[in-house]
Amino acid sequence: MDNNIGWWLAKRAFLTPTREAYVGDDGERLDFAALNSRCNRFANALLAAGVGKGERVGLLLMNSAEFVEAFFALGKIGAVAVPLNWLLVTAELEFILKDSGATRLVFDDAFVDTVAELHALGARTDIRHYLQVTGADSAHFARNYRAFRDAGADSEPAIRASEQDMLYIMYTSGTTGLPKGVVHTHGTSIWACLTIAATTYYREGDRFLWLPMFHVGALTPLAVAVYRGVTSVVMRGFDPVWAWEMIDREKITIGLAVPAMLNSMLQVRNLERFDFSRWRWCMSGAAPVPEALIEACAKLGVEVHQVYGLTESCGPATLIDADNALRRIGSAGKAFFHTDVRIARPDGTDCAADEPGEVLVAGPHIMREYWNRPEATAETIVDGWLHTGDVARMDADGFLYIEDRIKDMIISGGENVYPAEIEKVLEAHPGIFEAGVIGQPSERWGESPFAVVARADETLTPQDVLEFCRGKLAGYKQPKGVAFVDAVPRNSSGKILKRLLRERFPGPAPG
Repeated sequence: MDNNIGWWLAKRAFLTPTREAYVGDDGERLDFAALNSRCNRFANALLAAGVGKGERVGLLLMNSAEFVEAFFALGKIGAVAVPLNWLLVTAELEFILKDSGATRLVFDDAFVDTVAELHALGARTDIRHYLQVTGADSAHFARNYRAFRDAGADSEPAIRASEQDMLYIMYTSGTTGLPKGVVHTHGTSIWACLTIAATTYYREGDRFLWLPMFHVGALTPLAVAVYRGVTSVVMRGFDPVWAWEMIDREKITIGLAVPAMLNSMLQVRNLERFDFSRWRWCMSGAAPVPEALIEACAKLGVEVHQVYGLTESCGPATLIDADNALRRIGSAGKAFFHTDVRIARPDGTDCAADEPGEVLVAGPHIMREYWNRPEATAETIVDGWLHTGDVARMDADGFLYIEDRIKDMIISGGENVYPAEIEKVLEAHPGIFEAGVIGQPSERWGESPFAVVARADETLTPQDVLEFCRGKLAGYKQPKGVAFVDAVPRNSSGKILKRLLRERFPGPAPG
């Protein structure tokens, strides 16, 4: 039954039971046998509670062993994980939980107030069962996760899902402002792992430092780590000094970090106090990696391998290899081993070498669908090719260079931000006639949202606009600045001319 991600953990525990599987920054350590045992207990407890194949379970957890064991447990029994971005506010989580039809929610103490608000919504979500990861008393509406888990048997549950069955639904913001649920199956996820394992540079005994696990950029490599028997060293949240301390203390050899994280790490003073001599490479993506950042890391002896991918591709699309990381600096590399990438004109024909066009990706790891959105699925996957909406050029040797985005997505600190979502919030203000949102360059975050507003109330101030957004949008989606105009420029079909806004307000973003 090797076509089930949960089975992979059981097999790894059989092969290398005493190898370290998980290390938390709180000192928790689990070998593969212990991690699989905890996974089995949770899986069996869920079965005893009546969780059936296909049932959706939300995971609102900081990076933790509980996230790892829950993900693999749900996979074993055929339930479906819905990883939730911990930066979202209550209203955003409400939509995702309702849209996915999740009936259970696992959360930890960091989110108890938010989950209490969700619980108070009643039937506005389908959540009926709450499990709280806590060392203290659970909230009045929740059961204690660890007590629930540890009532389950250690025995290996029967595998209840195969290649075509859903493994998880991961939500990514849409250009209409409403998040779309990207459906990945056991099969698409396994193929994503295989293409990563075939293309990247893992070694026996590697120790991997992790990004937030609710991202596909961490969730897929997490499964690769189990497949390859790599130790996962997990930070609950990101702190640049603590990252260096973990690299030193845990003898990190490889890792994954978005450019904003790497940039903040390089700002830490007195790096010579840390031993990072074992750190060979760091995969970096979610936003273009500045050449200066690649060069700065190279001076420290760390190769930065720029990666390009999407939630819809289960992560992989292209990756720069070790030999070309500096030689072809700025490139996102070639297609992964089990992946095809082409650059196409609007009419669908292939672009010539170095001619910009839309990036199309194909492979057995492409998403099955957008959850309950057949029209969006049909628009995105055409004849087996995933239309990314990104503009790039490919040189004669097959190296990809990202140029721009067809869609107006902003990438702030590695998080996807869609202007339409912010514009919708802004235009709900009675003092705002219309609004357009663009990304401005940010030294800290890569890009930050900037709001261009036409006022209906001339007394409206930039601070009023910023205050209105608080609580309605996650922090990384909040506009960092506001400019007022007489009218937001639009074309003949009514679409905002973002190009003109970017020319008029080039930034940089306010600090």
